[in-house]
Amino acid sequence: MNLSAQARQVPKTPVTLMYRVYKYVLPEVRAELARLRVIAERIPDDELRVQALASMTSKQFHCEGGGIYAAAHLDSRHILVPLIVCLQTISDYLDNLCDRSTSLDAGDFRLLHQSMLDAVDPDAPLRDYYALRAENDDGGYLHELVRTCQANVKRLPSYAVVHSYVRELVALYGDLQVYKHIAKDLREPALLEWWEKHRHSVPDLQWNEFAAATGSTLGMFMLFLTASYGDCTPEDALRIRSAYFPHVCGLHIMLDYLIDQEEDRIGGDLNFCNYYGSQSELIERIGTIVEHARKDVDRLPASRFHRMVIEGLIALYLSDPKVSGQKDVELVSKRLMRRSPLTRLFFWGNSVIIRKRQSSSESVN
Repeated sequence: MNLSAQARQVPKTPVTLMYRVYKYVLPEVRAELARLRVIAERIPDDELRVQALASMTSKQFHCEGGGIYAAAHLDSRHILVPLIVCLQTISDYLDNLCDRSTSLDAGDFRLLHQSMLDAVDPDAPLRDYYALRAENDDGGYLHELVRTCQANVKRLPSYAVVHSYVRELVALYGDLQVYKHIAKDLREPALLEWWEKHRHSVPDLQWNEFAAATGSTLGMFMLFLTASYGDCTPEDALRIRSAYFPHVCGLHIMLDYLIDQEEDRIGGDLNFCNYYGSQSELIERIGTIVEHARKDVDRLPASRFHRMVIEGLIALYLSDPKVSGQKDVELVSKRLMRRSPLTRLFFWGNSVIIRKRQSSSESVN
């Protein structure tokens, strides 16, 4: 089954997509997170336990959003859901550890993120990923996440075909996490030096936009979806990688940074939305990336599904409660949502409903 045949399997309309999300994806994503939470609650080290639990609480919507790709191939969701949830949870957990780290050691950050490279390599041995930091007793939590990913990539029929592209994106992600978390005076020089090595491959992006693109997991998840079919070809894998990276991935993380500006300012964290001369330039650049992303996915057979992903991203992030507490971000949001297509407004409403249901569930528990 090639990409054109796969396109017949994916949901064609926003209503069909959200039906699958509500009926199958959200319950199964939340069940997997509940399983991981039980393990995280037993982490012996206080700091590691706090950050593991916080990543699942404050960033649950990352896993729920990633679950969209399982909705595109329901027959393989028993593989895709735990794989997506566990890889995203590694990403969110390590991001928390590095953001609030007691260390500024690049070697420490590199070793922590080796876990993501190992997670997408079914034959990689487990390592002591905490060897270069003081907090190191997680009771096997990170190993469990890695093992779950490895077990499920092994079950993807065409994983060997997409593995090199998955590894490429994971390696870029790891590079970003190292460079953006080292000592503040070293971050920008390191990121700019890294950019010089890659700028030829993304000529229409600025350095901060390229860096943002490397921080997305969406390209990895789409490659997992493609590998869940038995006759994925190398050409299929390359088409998917090229359609998602850099513009769809870049849009994803620029929106994430957009709503996190105040939070990052308070935490002293690097934010890629702060490298524009004005809010109007920021709006213009995000709008340009949106247009590039649309053109990229329009070349794929299941273009309608991927366009829904793009509109869903915009709706998900711009409907976040963080927006209303930041005047500049609220202004940008209103400008970006102006003359929105009905698909985006539909996903906006659903994003609000899902958050309210999640909030009600948490208050009951």
